[in-house]
Amino acid sequence: MTFLVYGIDKVKAKHNSWRISEATLLTLAVVGGVIGALLGMKVWRHKTQHKKFKYGVPLILLTQISLVIVLLF
Repeated sequence: MTFLVYGIDKVKAKHNSWRISEATLLTLAVVGGVIGALLGMKVWRHKTQHKKFKYGVPLILLTQISLVIVLLF
């Protein structure tokens, strides 16, 4: 779902249309869509120059991986 939302926002950006907020895009990554966010950034070439996405989304992934490791052990 997150992957598709990033794609929709990219299309809206190209057409100067109403956009999906950055907070929503990041929230989707946090609540379990981080892989979709990373793929969306890569495939759609969307938000790749924004620091909060360029560094924030990979940080979300590392945090989630760390939490899983802590919870498992």
